[in-house]
Amino acid sequence: MVLLILVFSAYSYAQEIVTADRYLEVVSQRYAGIRDYEAHAVIRSDGTDMVGNLSFLNPNFLRIDFTNPVDQVMVFNGENLTIFIPRLRSVLSQAVTPARRASVSMASAEGLQLLRRGYIASFLTGPAPVPLDERSPEQVVKLRLTRRSASESFREIILSVNPETLLIRRIEGRTLTDALVRFDFTNIRTNLGIPEQRFIYDLPATANVFHNFLFRDIN
Repeated sequence: MVLLILVFSAYSYAQEIVTADRYLEVVSQRYAGIRDYEAHAVIRSDGTDMVGNLSFLNPNFLRIDFTNPVDQVMVFNGENLTIFIPRLRSVLSQAVTPARRASVSMASAEGLQLLRRGYIASFLTGPAPVPLDERSPEQVVKLRLTRRSASESFREIILSVNPETLLIRRIEGRTLTDALVRFDFTNIRTNLGIPEQRFIYDLPATANVFHNFLFRDIN
């Protein structure tokens, strides 16, 4: 009887470890231990690639200095999202409430916690690592996140996680209009001592500023 209890307990523990929600929680805990990180980022939307160098500082400071489009900058200081578009000499500004932060910085401890509350997690094919792309030698664990309510920004999100580092390699979000937005992160370097000053962005004096270009939240 004791042996059966031990076997059942071990089996139950193993089952808990490989559940998708538990795996997502472990990834979130991994990011909670990261003070800051830098990465090479590629954002694909509507068949167009945007490429840049990303800086993140816990809990929710984010900056991307783009090389394509050249000199474009995106900065999030935890409350406001600012995007400078040099070819238009325009600045897009958006106030972001706590409920919207996951859509700005999903690859963070806070963003992942918000995703766990707003989405139901499941494995795309199972807990075992699979190729990132067809015929790709890179192995990842893929999680499917399905929204719990219609208020979420994405209908479905696929997270591809490096099984060794537990860092997010790719985020794919399916919007309500069925458009696909993909974020790829490579060359990730953690805990570099990034200062808060990096996330202070002085708006160009000659740029036109457009406020609340994404949405207008009612508090």
